[in-house]
Amino acid sequence: MTGNRVSYTLDSSLESVNTAEETAQQFATKAGFDDDEIMKISMAVREAAVNAVLHGNAYDPKKKITVGFENTGASLVITVADQGGGLDVNNIPDPLQPENLLKTSGRGIFLIRSFMDEVRIRSLEPGTELTMIKSIGGRAAEGKEASK
Repeated sequence: MTGNRVSYTLDSSLESVNTAEETAQQFATKAGFDDDEIMKISMAVREAAVNAVLHGNAYDPKKKITVGFENTGASLVITVADQGGGLDVNNIPDPLQPENLLKTSGRGIFLIRSFMDEVRIRSLEPGTELTMIKSIGGRAAEGKEASK
């Protein structure tokens, strides 16, 4: 992994989820985020990749996920896309509603939105693309520089 941009086309498998998470960790570390922010970014990417493999592609071996990472200098931009049937953003349940509090799933998008600065969901033909953006040089980066 060299440079400021990399993308992968991966199988619909848990191994691919791990690859996406590890790459996110490497990019976040290289961008200068502190350990807490690196964990949040990695977790957001893991959730997005799990959603792409499990909900989007339904583990279909004929379908792929694509993950892209870019350090623009101002932000870390990460995309995860699947080849599934699509996602209706208006149909995502709120995990904070009383009827959803005890459910064991349904928190992925919520976590992604809470860990990243900006999240965009776009319909593809076929599939869904999730773009996650984390600003570089915020409080986390300032704290890291102050400790040098």
